[in-house]
Amino acid sequence: MNRRTAYAVAAAVAIAVPAEGLRQVSYGDIANPKLLTVCYGETHDVVAGKVYSIDECKAMLSESMRKAVETVERCRPGLPVHTLAAFADAVYNMGPTIACDTRKSTAARMLADGRIGEACMQLPRWNRASIMGQMVELPGLTKRRNKEAALCMRGLA
Repeated sequence: MNRRTAYAVAAAVAIAVPAEGLRQVSYGDIANPKLLTVCYGETHDVVAGKVYSIDECKAMLSESMRKAVETVERCRPGLPVHTLAAFADAVYNMGPTIACDTRKSTAARMLADGRIGEACMQLPRWNRASIMGQMVELPGLTKRRNKEAALCMRGLA
């Protein structure tokens, strides 16, 4: 892993850990109770009922966040490292649409157009989840998106 990727992973993990919290036994995601989640919000290859060690959880988060950083870097190469980290955390949390899909995401269109500061300010708009068929603002997502936006703007003129 190169230095840029390592920094972006570390910065994104610093947002994800307090936002997700640590749960070592799987549980149903708030927006999709059938989606098993464990550790720091991991949803891939989760084994129901397994007790995950803290080391396993840290390794899963590091690997998944590295993949999120690489996803953003692939679809929006050359972003400032703080912006890369902020959008990587959003991708880790919600998937690549926010950074990569210009048809569905104003932030992705702004990133593609080089309007980075404006794209950063779109992050707080992604603070809702579908709960029982209704889009609901979640306080935890609001805090997380605001932290991402602040990180995203760091170092921009």
